[in-house]
Amino acid sequence: MTKLRNHLLVPQVLRRVARCSPAAALLLLAVPEGSNSQPAPRVAKAQFGRMPDGTVVDGYTIRNKTGISLHAITYGGIITALRTADRGGRMADIVLGFNDLATYLAGHPYFGAIVGRYANRIAKGRFTLDGRTYQLPTNNGENTLHGGTRGFDKVVWKATSFENDTSAGIILTYVSPDGDMGYPGRVDVRVAYTLTDSNELVVDYLATTDKATPINLSQHTYFNLAGEGQRDILAHVLQLNASRYTPIDSTLIPTGALASVAGTPFDFRTATAIGARIGLTNEQLEFGRGYDHNFVLDRRGAGVQHAARVVEPSTGRTLDVFTDQPGVQFYSGNFLDGSNRGKGGVYAHRSGFCLETQHFPDSPNKPAFPSTILRPGERFRSRTVFRFGTVSG
Repeated sequence: MTKLRNHLLVPQVLRRVARCSPAAALLLLAVPEGSNSQPAPRVAKAQFGRMPDGTVVDGYTIRNKTGISLHAITYGGIITALRTADRGGRMADIVLGFNDLATYLAGHPYFGAIVGRYANRIAKGRFTLDGRTYQLPTNNGENTLHGGTRGFDKVVWKATSFENDTSAGIILTYVSPDGDMGYPGRVDVRVAYTLTDSNELVVDYLATTDKATPINLSQHTYFNLAGEGQRDILAHVLQLNASRYTPIDSTLIPTGALASVAGTPFDFRTATAIGARIGLTNEQLEFGRGYDHNFVLDRRGAGVQHAARVVEPSTGRTLDVFTDQPGVQFYSGNFLDGSNRGKGGVYAHRSGFCLETQHFPDSPNKPAFPSTILRPGERFRSRTVFRFGTVSG
């Protein structure tokens, strides 16, 4: 069992819950080498805001030894900021989001959030399990999206921090009660964010239940490797290890087919600019208003495997995604319309992209898809790794 999985399940490593503000943490970082002062903590905690009922929402700033920093809040487990270096060493925030809780509470398209109980869509908000039909609230036309009207993205999680010699992060926990959003069973969920000195963000998921229920958890960060709020993502170059995808109908629900990407605008097996074919006349692109499709990963056996690579040519920033999940939803920010003003300005059409590692959409209604049913006595475990780097110009 890896050190991170120990953090998630049986934390036995040294934990330092930093009680200083981010500004104080920066002062600590300025202490010169050779002084007798303690090294700066890798994790700093500060209040981010309060919910309307007074519940405190905390923010955690996590740093690694190479200079990457991540900020996440307990509301929705949202990653609000992630700063990485370009090929010249210049740091920039590469994820879409806001600076304050009030703007998140006003509504947003799942920027940086943990999504569940069921990530992606369930047709007509309905599924049958063990002979009983369950109805969920619909929040995406006639369908249920990302768990319903109050999914995991809209709850306050409990958090603890940890750090060791090579990594640091937080463990988020939440208990979803039986009947939550219409789903059966109490579900206990843990999600760990670990930032390593190898420039990786490791996301580990764990869930258990006391009744059979569908589970599909994912992380919904919008990336722009040029820097959030700078420009659209159409020049980003994407490679996906997927020779098939799941075509959708006009309501964005998979038809049930596993179609070949060969000869279609969905063939990213060779690295291709996101915008190269997005404007072609194609029914699937018209349904999604661009790319909003689940890709079936070409996997060999079990375990975490490479799924995707993105390169931003002007800055040289790269993102590699590894996962043990069977699919990844590639979303090209088609529904961003300038109505959200983020940290770096207005988020216009296609100003961010998502690579949501997951099981397939609507799997509870598609028996041929890999099962997403979690039963008592079982554990849902999953890991996704986001690796950040650069390439030369």
